[in-house]
Amino acid sequence: MFDFVRTHSRLMLGLIVVLIIPSFVFFGIEGYTNMTDGANATVATVDGRKVTQGEWDLSHRRAVENMRQRMPGVDASMFDSPAARKESLDALVRERVLLAAANEAHLFPTDERLQRLFVTDPQFAALRNPDGTVKREILAAQGMSSEMFAQQLRTDFGMQQVLGGVGRSTVAPTAVAFAGLDALLQQREVQVQRFDAVAYRDKVKPTDAELEAWHKSHENEFRAPEVANIEWVLLDPTVLARDVAVPEADLQRYYDENASRYTVAEERRARHILIKSEKDAPAADRAKAKARAEELLAQARAKPADFAALAKANSQDEGSAPQGGDLDFFGRGSMVKPFEDAVFSMKAGEISPVVESDFGYHVIQLTELRGGQKKALADVRPEIEAEVRKTLAQRRYAEAAEQFSNLVYEQADTLQPAIDKFKLEKRSAAVQRRPAPGVEGPLASAKLLESVFSEDVLRNKRNTEAVEVGTSQLVSARVVSYQPERTLPLAEVKDRVRERVVAEQAAALARKEGEARLTAVRDAKDAVLPLVATVSRAQMQTLPRPVVEAALKADPDKLPLTQGVDLGVDGYAVLRVSRVVPRDPAAGGGEAALRNQFAQALGTAETLAYYESLKKRYKTSVNPPAAAASAP
Repeated sequence: MFDFVRTHSRLMLGLIVVLIIPSFVFFGIEGYTNMTDGANATVATVDGRKVTQGEWDLSHRRAVENMRQRMPGVDASMFDSPAARKESLDALVRERVLLAAANEAHLFPTDERLQRLFVTDPQFAALRNPDGTVKREILAAQGMSSEMFAQQLRTDFGMQQVLGGVGRSTVAPTAVAFAGLDALLQQREVQVQRFDAVAYRDKVKPTDAELEAWHKSHENEFRAPEVANIEWVLLDPTVLARDVAVPEADLQRYYDENASRYTVAEERRARHILIKSEKDAPAADRAKAKARAEELLAQARAKPADFAALAKANSQDEGSAPQGGDLDFFGRGSMVKPFEDAVFSMKAGEISPVVESDFGYHVIQLTELRGGQKKALADVRPEIEAEVRKTLAQRRYAEAAEQFSNLVYEQADTLQPAIDKFKLEKRSAAVQRRPAPGVEGPLASAKLLESVFSEDVLRNKRNTEAVEVGTSQLVSARVVSYQPERTLPLAEVKDRVRERVVAEQAAALARKEGEARLTAVRDAKDAVLPLVATVSRAQMQTLPRPVVEAALKADPDKLPLTQGVDLGVDGYAVLRVSRVVPRDPAAGGGEAALRNQFAQALGTAETLAYYESLKKRYKTSVNPPAAAASAP
């Protein structure tokens, strides 16, 4: 098919021109621009500003990529669902609402406050240099500049202020807290007699006729889903890489072009003496500080061996002075630029002239150097060979993918030609229309399963088209055998049916005897039930939940109260509620801990309520048709 297109390219070009030009004449350009307009379609509105389909798609892709980075082995197809996309849209709308509120209330911090927040917040400790600046190498790895990071930080802090104050200022009045805690911890003194169905199982012997009748009335509970037994093959760069030969010249070229990757980063260790002087201090004060630094420089050069003692006695850097000014090893990008430039231009043992920075004046002694050596090609050859092979396989993949697609389409009654050409592994599986719980990889692809259960593939045993199940991953499958959905006959499920019938009949006997006991207890007011306990929702004392719930729902004004509790297939219970017992102050970690937990829960509820009010204030709306159209 594709060979015909390549061979008759002029003819095909002519056909395209003949078909497209009249389409413009009769239908206009609008039909052709609708595809690009889709990205600009409005899916939500916040404060009069539109949220477009393109913004939603981008936000969802970023969310998926973040999840992939945190969970490398996760199957990306699980995020390609209406529920996952709705979560992305909800998060995007929430961000827009909080931004609108923060902007209106002027909650974004100034440069000075932003710096204080960054320096004092423990969560940013890993991003800070000793002098309080941000580590540029970490930002570079994330593709961010310091300006971008500062703007993101400012935005995040501003949005946090919108809801943070609501949650932190929540007050749980004593009466409200006690009412909520009583619902969980208030106790009841009860008497219980249980009639467990399991004790009556030996008394029931269902007949074959009863089993057959029960099975017939519950056929829908014994349905076997349709199953297709398939064989399938996967084409991806990993498969292609096995047969890729790596020329020596390519290895050398890759090694030369990526020399920095195989060079140990140079690091230097230094001591320094700092005389502080703010950059905006009066000129006289800065001159005085510099003069003091010059004095210390003269002393240091006179006795270089005593530099540590000099720094310990005179340096105004509280962090390094107790260690004799030692800053340990650091690489480029870790210090302010004037300091870094001086250190990386010095020789071991050398003492620098006075260096001026935003923090004041420094006298620096370089003590040690390490790194900077380039690894030999022989030492990194396996790593480079794997990288080059992967790159070459990826380049080959585009051509191989087209050939694979043609083979499985043109020779649709077998996968063998594709297996032979690309040395693929033929695999087998039993699949249903939906991915099996917990399955990963290609068989979790809804698109592949949809193709397997298509009419042509299912009935005519033809290959599926080449289905993309992941990045640079193509799969084709064919059905070997097919089992349609059916009702399982009694012979196949007789043991399961008997178990269900025995359970129901035993429960019926237990219920009958329990109801008789309930009547007797009600008639004899002084009757005592065998089990006496004090229960609450937090302390159920091994009693079934329906019994505890019935006890706690009993009207306190009508105690003592006797009633029956149907436990379904588990049997029956006779319950007498004697009296209300105050809640145990020690339950749940003590009253103070419980009130704190209640306050947190109340704060969460109030925060959510406030967010909903913000959505109304900023006239937030979501366009259901647009959202539904984009959901797979």
